[in-house]
Amino acid sequence: MAIPIFFVLLPLLLLFMLPERAMPATLSMTNNCPFPIWPGLLSSAGTAPLPTTGFLLNPGESRPIEVPSSWSGRLWGRTLCSTDPSTGRFSCASADCGSGAVDCSGSGASPPATLAEFTLNGSGGMDFFDVSLVDGYNLPLLIVPEGGEPGGRCGPTGCLVDVNGLCPSELRVVADGEAVACRSACDAFGTPEYCCSGAYGGPGTCKPSIYSQLFKNACPRAYSYAYDDATSTFTCSAGTSYLITFCPSTTSLKSSGSGPGSGSGNNPQAVGLPLINDTMVFLQGSYSAGEMVVPMMPVVVLGLLWAVWWFL
Repeated sequence: MAIPIFFVLLPLLLLFMLPERAMPATLSMTNNCPFPIWPGLLSSAGTAPLPTTGFLLNPGESRPIEVPSSWSGRLWGRTLCSTDPSTGRFSCASADCGSGAVDCSGSGASPPATLAEFTLNGSGGMDFFDVSLVDGYNLPLLIVPEGGEPGGRCGPTGCLVDVNGLCPSELRVVADGEAVACRSACDAFGTPEYCCSGAYGGPGTCKPSIYSQLFKNACPRAYSYAYDDATSTFTCSAGTSYLITFCPSTTSLKSSGSGPGSGSGNNPQAVGLPLINDTMVFLQGSYSAGEMVVPMMPVVVLGLLWAVWWFL
């Protein structure tokens, strides 16, 4: 007896109905600075740890890190690092993670630090990313997405300006007579209006300060204070990889096809915002990391199978 075609095609139907999962992404870090840096990486709570949480990156070197498809966390660059010969303790003049070693081992950056923040394969099967100066600034940093959906849906963000040279004296961090970082007003003064806490703990009451506006004027697409979401969060389709460049140049922008005036990502309020203000990546949203998206393909396949079965 012939087997009905419905039962022959049923395994195929079940295969199509499996939830889609994004492929692992790659974060490729490049040091374009004229000095060595030590990137640090921190995975968010509940996110799978990465194979490394810190390493040395000499000038001109690049290193790719494969991350899980639903990874969430942040990375940054540490500078002027050394090991104390008497204690063997490793430390850095800026963005130190306090672990006493090259690996940060679950510790975050001590402010001030320029942060690249990611939530991959989050709400709606999208990646969310930003460059944040909320915890201050220590290095120029650029994120360029690679392999995302074409069009205006995802684009570069970052802070390409040397903010250390613009930093007010009351925020400046100095080492060996040179400015090596610029503190946030919250870190420097600790008051509720600067830290968006207490009576200022919401977007309606916490407004940009003269200090956060300095960051925003220099780096229009970067977070400058806690509720700067409107122009600072960018999205790409899950499965996109990202190029992260420390001390980027305009050459790196042109080679990626992402000039300072190029697309603004899936962020309508960032339209027209340049990466650099020539006149001179914390995701605040609640995104569900790892949320799976059930595709429409099973509905189409089911309809076709039903039609075949009906006419047999």
